[in-house]
Amino acid sequence: MSLVIVETPVPLKTAVDGVVRVGNSRVTLDTVIAAFTEGATAEEIVAQYPTLSLAEVYVVIGYYLQQRADVDAYLSQRRQLAVEVRQRNEVRFDPDGIRDRLLARRERPKFLEATVSLTL
Repeated sequence: MSLVIVETPVPLKTAVDGVVRVGNSRVTLDTVIAAFTEGATAEEIVAQYPTLSLAEVYVVIGYYLQQRADVDAYLSQRRQLAVEVRQRNEVRFDPDGIRDRLLARRERPKFLEATVSLTL
């Protein structure tokens, strides 16, 4: 009996927004590689993200190990984009004092919240 060797496609898909996801899940390549580089095994990654199969995670890790420079460049671009988005959001929605505003809202009596929501 001879072993038939077939090529296994890498289960990565680029969404319309440019984010690379694993298989048919919403789990991003960023997430899987971050877990792997932090020391998680493929089994631990699947335990944390059960929409992934063990085979998919192993193939993605193998792809990363073979194409490390390209994947690292992609991940670097994603981190830079995240910084830019955060900065734009902080300009639009000033984070200064947010903790105090949230605590004040929590301490406000419930009947006042209902009154406020009715007047809005």
